[in-house]
Amino acid sequence: MITKELVDRINALARKQRCDGLTPEEKEEQHQLRQQYLKGIRGQVIDTLDKIKFVEDEGSCGCGGHEHKHHSDGCGCCGHHHGKKGPLH
Repeated sequence: MITKELVDRINALARKQRCDGLTPEEKEEQHQLRQQYLKGIRGQVIDTLDKIKFVEDEGSCGCGGHEHKHHSDGCGCCGHHHGKKGPLH
């Protein structure tokens, strides 16, 4: 989990690294904190991607709002196939 304290500590170590340099212990802490931060980011991305729902698939006519099966001459709902005109939604 990414917390304000985690980000603050990472930033503090980065500032110290630029100004004074880090001890071997601080370098290890920085590495561990960065790994924890990246793990949190990856988790957020995965959570976001898991929430994506596809409302149309490749076989859909794009008219949306209902489910139907496509026949060889089109779905018959809105004329997206073979130029046919279907009923309006």
